[in-house]
Amino acid sequence: MQFDPDQLNALSSILRRGSFEAAAAELAVTPSAISQRIRALEDRVGAVLIHRGTPCTATPAGARLAKHSGDVGLLEAQVSRDLGLADMGGLPALRIAVNADSLATWFMAALTALDGLLFDLVVDDEDHSADWLRRGEVSAAVTAQVKPVAGCDVIPLGALRYRATAAPAFVARWFPGGVTLAALARAPCLSFSTKDSLQRRWVTDHIGPWPSPPLHTIPSTHAFLEAARSGLAWAMNPDCLAGALIETGELTDLRPGAPLDIALSWQVSRIMATPLAPVTAAVRRAAAKRLVQ
Repeated sequence: MQFDPDQLNALSSILRRGSFEAAAAELAVTPSAISQRIRALEDRVGAVLIHRGTPCTATPAGARLAKHSGDVGLLEAQVSRDLGLADMGGLPALRIAVNADSLATWFMAALTALDGLLFDLVVDDEDHSADWLRRGEVSAAVTAQVKPVAGCDVIPLGALRYRATAAPAFVARWFPGGVTLAALARAPCLSFSTKDSLQRRWVTDHIGPWPSPPLHTIPSTHAFLEAARSGLAWAMNPDCLAGALIETGELTDLRPGAPLDIALSWQVSRIMATPLAPVTAAVRRAAAKRLVQ
C-alpha cells in the first residue's frame, strides 16, 4: 500500500504541533485541507489515527503511520545527500525512545552534535523503552534490554552508574544504626514511576529482600536529585549528577563502593540503520564520554 505524502505530512504535523490549526499554519494550507487529508488517510487505512483533543494525540495506528512518515523523510534525505541534490523540503523527524536519566545526563550531547534532523523523543523507563521499537512507534531506542527487538541491531553503549544517596540529616534521622533492612522499611524512598526498579534492585543486590518502604513518586531526574539533597527521601541517583554533591557533603553515599550499574544499549531499526548511521555514531561518542565502559 502506498500512502499520499501530503496526508502523511498532515498527520505528522498535527501530532508534532498538537492541533489541526497549527498543522495548517506549518504546512501553509487551510485547516479544512488538513481535515480532508486526515479523513482520507483514515478512510484508506480503515482506522482512527488521531484522538481529537487539546492537544491532539495519536492512536496506536496513528503513531505507527507517523513513525513511517518520519522514516520516509529520513530515507529521502539520505538519497538527496547521496546524489548531491539540494534540500527538497523541511527537516525529517526522528522518533527515539530514551530513559529520562540518559536524557538528563549524556544523551543531549549526541543530539546537539547532529544537524539536519528534528527529534521527537519518547521518554520511558530503560527496561521498557524497547517496547516502543517492538510496537513500531520509534526508529531507535536507548534501552537496558540486550536481547534485540526483531528487525533491530543492538549496540552496547556502557553502563549508567547509580549511587544510593540521601542528605546527611536524613541519614542521621533514619539510619542511625546503619543502612539495615529494618531501617529501610521505615525510611521514605523515592520512585520515578511504577516502572522504576532501581531502588529495589540496589537493596536486593547489596542488603537483602526489598522491604517495601514508604514511597514518594517524583517523575523528574533533576527533581529526584533535589528531593534527595533536601532530605525528603533516599534514592538512586546517577553518579555523574550526584558525585559532586557527595564530594561537597550535600549528599551521603549510603554504601560507598556499592554502586548500581545499568548497562545500556542502542537498538536501531535495521531498515533505518544506514540513514541513521550518523545518529548512531553520535550516540556512541556521547555514551563513551559519560557512561562506565
